[in-house]
Amino acid sequence: MSNAKALPPLESAGTRGAVPCCPPLTERPMTAEEAGSAARMFKALGDPVRLRLFSAVASHEGGEACVCDISDVGVSQPTVSHHLKKLKEAGLLTSERRGTWVYYRVEPSVLAAMGSLLGPPSVA
Repeated sequence: MSNAKALPPLESAGTRGAVPCCPPLTERPMTAEEAGSAARMFKALGDPVRLRLFSAVASHEGGEACVCDISDVGVSQPTVSHHLKKLKEAGLLTSERRGTWVYYRVEPSVLAAMGSLLGPPSVA
């Protein structure tokens, strides 16, 4: 059993729209805490299987995907579950069990926060 703690999501609870964990990279140097938060997200996405799973969920029709629809990434089902767990711990995915299956979703605010972090500098 893993002792890894779930990371805070890329947005603040109770707010509408994306509230990035960190300022855009071009705005100012990150604090140590902001850099740690962003690094955990990038570390989670740094594995090719995880990136494929994240992309499969994000691009799936309706914005959510059953694990049964995205598990064909060339690794065993237990390995798929491990990678999905890591993406959840990084705050990149949410899940909901419905009967036998688990459905995963990338909240639009997470994608917006990632875009804000990596986006071009804002024009004043």
